[in-house]
Order: sequence, then structure tokens, then C-alpha cells
Amino acid sequence: MENRNMATYDVALLGEMMVLLTAADEGPLASVNTFHKMTAGAETNVGIALARLGTHVAWASRLGDDTMGAYLKNVMQEEEIDCSQVQMMPGQRTGFMLKGKVAEGDPPIEYYRSGSAASAMTADDLDTDWLAQARHLHVTGIFPALNAGTYALTVAAMKQMRHAGGTVSFDPNLRPALWGSPDIMRTSLNELATLADWVLPGLEEGRILTGADSAEGIAAFYRKLGAQAVVVKLGAQGAFVQTAEDTFTVSGYPVEKVVDTVGAGDGFAAGLISGRLEGLDWQASVRRAAIIGACAVQVAGDTEGYPDRAKLAELDAV
Repeated sequence: MENRNMATYDVALLGEMMVLLTAADEGPLASVNTFHKMTAGAETNVGIALARLGTHVAWASRLGDDTMGAYLKNVMQEEEIDCSQVQMMPGQRTGFMLKGKVAEGDPPIEYYRSGSAASAMTADDLDTDWLAQARHLHVTGIFPALNAGTYALTVAAMKQMRHAGGTVSFDPNLRPALWGSPDIMRTSLNELATLADWVLPGLEEGRILTGADSAEGIAAFYRKLGAQAVVVKLGAQGAFVQTAEDTFTVSGYPVEKVVDTVGAGDGFAAGLISGRLEGLDWQASVRRAAIIGACAVQVAGDTEGYPDRAKLAELDAV
């Protein structure tokens, strides 16, 4: 990996952050009367997890010039994430979502993001000088799924980062409802994968996108597309890793009880990215990823479980 330690930022992110209103009580969303305000958005979840480990993160986006937008920008700044490329747009809305409370597993979710300020972004919004100041770019399949403009912006950013000598990670993060059809989703996301150095699909995501049944087959598919490394997330079982030099499996980190799975994959990505940027080998980086993913599933909320450096060290010593 090229050493770009003189860069201003460790990781650049672009994407949509939303206000998350999470139910205070279990039951159907229509019956819940009390919600707690939090944050949501895959790319920004990754940013928060990274920032808590001391990684220097910069985020580019648009928010509505409204109370929800002000709340989100304040949260990111409190996490010490650079928001100089976040524009507050007068007259435009900030997206939000509702999430139910469950005893364990996947909660019900409703999105209210159509027509948001971030969804109006295009490739013209990319500041190439800003991006060139980062060592690494992380993208997911959610932001480019919003429309042709956000897809073009994502492609431009990935190409620019590779051209500047940095690295790119890509988490497909499937959201079928955002795409016109399963075929469009597969084609579009696999095109993005060709622009990434590290591809991070979940096992079921990989099956849908590649047609392969096994983690080995999924990894081989993306390695053939040009990825330097493929990390197939296996949930509680850990992850399967294939690089140019090695193939191995890292065990999952033990969890007593799964409370909320949302945010686990984003925490996993943050652990992997931070490890690699700090010079850890793939085995140690994926172990860190598994630890942070395990932290995320044990609490409600997307980012509330992400550890700081001291907590990570404590968990890694077990």
C-alpha cells in the first residue's frame, strides 16, 4: 500500500446522513408514541466509528438548512469529523428514518429520504482537491442507489481517489428498494466494485450479486474484477478473506445477546479500514473489524456501541 502519511485526512466519505427516530417501546411503528433522536447513514456510521479510534475523517455531503440538518452536522463535529465539505441547503430537506425496537434481530425500518438535499448531489459537487488530501475513500452501495446523479458522483470519487494514489473500499450494502430492478442493482454495484481496492460484501449480498453460493466463490468473483482483497462477512461466524497473498477465515467475536444488527457492517468496515491504514496485516485488521461489529449489535442505535481506542484494546486483549 502506498504510504500517504502527509495527507490531511485519513479517510474521506461522501453520502447521506439522516436523523434516526428509534422507537422507545417494542411493537408496530404505527403504535409507538415515543421516539429517541439519533443518527443514521451507512457512510457516516463508518465515519463515527473511525473517528472514535482517532482516525482523521472528512465528510462531504448536503443537508437541509433545517433543525434536523443542524443536529446532524453538530453530531459529526462533536465526533471531531471534518465537515468543511458539508453544505447546508436553504429550502431543502434533511432525510430521516423510523426504526422499531425489537428484543433481538432486525428491527422494522421506514425511510423518508426522497427529495432530500443529499439526493440532489451530482459529480459536479466533487471537490477533487479536497479528495486528493485523503489517504483512503470508503463508499457504500446506498448513496449511489439514490439516482443517476449520486451514482455518477460516487464513480467520479472512486476514480479520482485511485488516480491520486489512495485506496478505496466498497461495501455493497444492498438496498433493493432503491434500485429499478435486481438486474440494474447487480450490474451497477458490480461496476462500482471494479473501482475498489477492497470489496466487503456480506455472504447473502455476495450470493445475490455474483451468483456464487460460497464465500470462496464470491471472493474469486471480485478478485477477478480486480479487487486487491475481498472480505466476505459471515455474521457471527466471522469473515472469509482472500487477498493476492493469502486466503483465510477470521472467527467472529463472541456476543452474549444481539440487540440490534443495524450498524454492525459499518462498524466492521471501520475496523478493517483503520487497521489497514495503521499498518496492521489483514488478519489483525479483520479481527478488529469483527470486534467493532460485535460491539455494534449489543446496543440499540446505529453508532452507540462503537468503542473508543481504550475499549477496543480491552476487547482485543480477551
